[in-house]
Amino acid sequence: MTVLEHTTPPSALVVPTKQRRLTLAPGIAVSWLVIGTTIAWALAPSWFTSYSPLEGDSDASFEPPSSDHLFGTDRLGRDLLARTIYGTATTVSATLLAVALGFVIGSAIGLFSGFIGGRTDSVIMRFVDVLLAIPGLLLAMTVVTALGYGTVNIAVAVGISAVAAFARVMRSEVLKVAGTDYVEAAYGSGAGFRRVLLRHVLPNSVAAVVSLAALECGSAVLAVAALGFLGYGAPPPQPEWGLAVAEGRDYLATYPWISILPGVLIAVVVLATNRIGRSIGES
Repeated sequence: MTVLEHTTPPSALVVPTKQRRLTLAPGIAVSWLVIGTTIAWALAPSWFTSYSPLEGDSDASFEPPSSDHLFGTDRLGRDLLARTIYGTATTVSATLLAVALGFVIGSAIGLFSGFIGGRTDSVIMRFVDVLLAIPGLLLAMTVVTALGYGTVNIAVAVGISAVAAFARVMRSEVLKVAGTDYVEAAYGSGAGFRRVLLRHVLPNSVAAVVSLAALECGSAVLAVAALGFLGYGAPPPQPEWGLAVAEGRDYLATYPWISILPGVLIAVVVLATNRIGRSIGES
């Protein structure tokens, strides 16, 4: 037995990892709390506010944040917290649809390209490289302009802008798995192309893409809100996070809470989503 084995007990080697997990646990817990609250707002907004998101009180316009109106009121006297809570369903549904589209289409492209290989793979990846070279928000704006305004079209546009990232990650994982011994053994045992692809390659390649989907949720929230801010999303007076920020941009000098508080909420949700996505990727 060596001196190292005497002086370094096995339990000491795992202490840093345990300490690191304990240090990160509160941040992950807060992130899950934020996401859980957001989902609850989307599913049952009336449980969290008694105010209407559409009806206002002209005598209560431009009231600052208070115990009665935690986010204050806008120029029409509408409660801003109520508009933010009711707008959660629109933003969250668009985000989930966008990530689902990017995940399904991008994964299918990456799976097919990586497994087929050869000239087909080269052609598909050059097209993916072109998509990656275009900024995501610019590509989403181009697509939504072609499709027309609306929340569903925003979700489709953001999903298309995310396809290239999913395709790249899936292809990378497929190339790793396709060269493993158990895939070669599957071919040797007489398994066909479809069986090897669906039974062995896909299940062992999808984990990294799922981690990317969690990270893309934060980017999708930001993109959906940005397009809503630019006027591509839900038309007024329908509540939506990006529109909530846009409605206060003319009053930033005098009534800054109209834009700042919904903007802070968007930032908190994006940070919480990214934190959870990173924890999934590290596990």
